[in-house]
This record gives sequence, C-alpha cells and structure tokens, in this order.
Amino acid sequence: MSVLGIEWRQVGAVATKEFRDRLRNRWVVAVAIVFTLFSLAITWFGGAQQGQVGPRSIEFVVASLVSLAIYLIPLIALLLGFDAIVGERERGSLDLLLAMPITRLELLLGKYLGLAVALTLSTLAGFALVAVLLYRQFGMAAFGQYLGFVVTAVLLGLAFLSQAVLLSVVTRERTRASGLAIAVWFGFVLVFDLVLLGALVASGGEFGGEALAYVLLLNPADIFRIMNVFSLDQARSLYGLAAIVPPQLANPWLMGSAMLAWICAPLAVALWRFRP
Repeated sequence: MSVLGIEWRQVGAVATKEFRDRLRNRWVVAVAIVFTLFSLAITWFGGAQQGQVGPRSIEFVVASLVSLAIYLIPLIALLLGFDAIVGERERGSLDLLLAMPITRLELLLGKYLGLAVALTLSTLAGFALVAVLLYRQFGMAAFGQYLGFVVTAVLLGLAFLSQAVLLSVVTRERTRASGLAIAVWFGFVLVFDLVLLGALVASGGEFGGEALAYVLLLNPADIFRIMNVFSLDQARSLYGLAAIVPPQLANPWLMGSAMLAWICAPLAVALWRFRP
C-alpha cells in the first residue's frame, strides 16, 4: 500500500529484516538482560546506604532508575544505530539495496523502524521484572507511575536513535560514525548539565535567569529527567538543576512535544541528507 508516495510494504520488509538481524545476533536479549540486572539491583539495593533493602517508595525507585536510564539508554541507542547506513556503505551492500525497487526514503524509514522496535522491546523487557515487583509492593497506583517512566525511557531511546541514524547518514566511515556517537553521548549526558551548572554557579545564580531553564529543552536527556524527576516532590532535592526549573516546564504536553521534536527532527534531517 502506498501512502504519501511511500510503499509501506517495502518499509515493513526492511524493518522486519533489521529487527530479525538484531534478534539473530542476540542484541535484543543482551540489552534486556543488562537493563533487568541493573534495574533490579537499583530497586532492591538503592536504599542500602540508609539501612534499608528493597524498594523504599515509588518516587525513590523512579528517581534512581532515571539516573540509570540517562546513562545507559542513550549509549545503547547510539551504538545500535550509528552504522545503520554507513555500515551498509562500507560493506558495499548499499548500492545493491538501492538497485532494488525501493527508494532511499523507504530504506531509511525501514532501517529506523526495525531498530526502534528492537530498542523498544529490549527496554520494555528489561524493566518488566521491576514493574512486577513494584506492583506487588505498592499496588496499581505505583504501577501507573512506573509505566509513565518506562514510556518516557522508550522515547528517550528513540530520540538518540534518530541522532544515531543521522550520524550514520552524514559520515562515510564506521570509525568516524562510532567516534561521533560517543561524542554525542558524552556531550548530552555528561557535559551539557555541567556547563549549565558551572555557568550558574560562576555567575552567582544571575546567569540567564529563568530563561536558562528553557535551555534544558535543547537536551533530550534533560527533557526525560524533567518528565520524571521534577514531577516527584520527594526527588527534586536529589538534582542540582531542580533549583532552576520553573513550574511551567512540569507541563507534560510541553515536555512530550519537545521529546517528539527530538525524535522527528534528526530523522527528518537524515532523510533530507540521504536524498540522491
């Protein structure tokens, strides 16, 4: 079926192949195991320094898992997608694929969707056991709050996957693409907030004023953090940036729209650059 000039059967075929390749090389299983082990360890032993083993509260568990997700999910998404196109180019299979009755747009969309499904399933599977544990401990109310965290974690992964696909399109060598992927992770996850906090401290809190908080929208990791942590009163004090986040940024529609923009914009640029 063709919609908007796109043959979605072709897109689905590429996506299915991409997803099966990830299943075949055990990538989905490996990531799910990593998420499961880390999330269970944080949930069960996160309060050990306060002398308590097991989940203390849903707020504490979500705040702790947010830190895990911010470090792991962007890295995994970038490593998953950085060679989506440049890898095919280096292997010499890209020209063969494009010689088939498929457009560049369909190929790139299929690649992204297949990787997105693999990343989403591994994320959901990795956090599933914690969901069961929290449901048994705190009931349905806690389960709903945790489900919101998992959904935003999936969106975070898709945002960085879009960036990875863009890097794969604009580079000509896998080594350069992998280096740029690590640089993107390092910049967004580690450097961005340190620069903002440094500017805030150096200026005695006068730099940027309230407008500085909106700079956080330029970082999908901070959007994810705001969507989860800054809506939890007990967890706000755990993060230094809580002091500069105005209540307006707690609007879930604003944050959701900003995250969707981070998913769509890099992918749109990749589609534009991948044109013949």
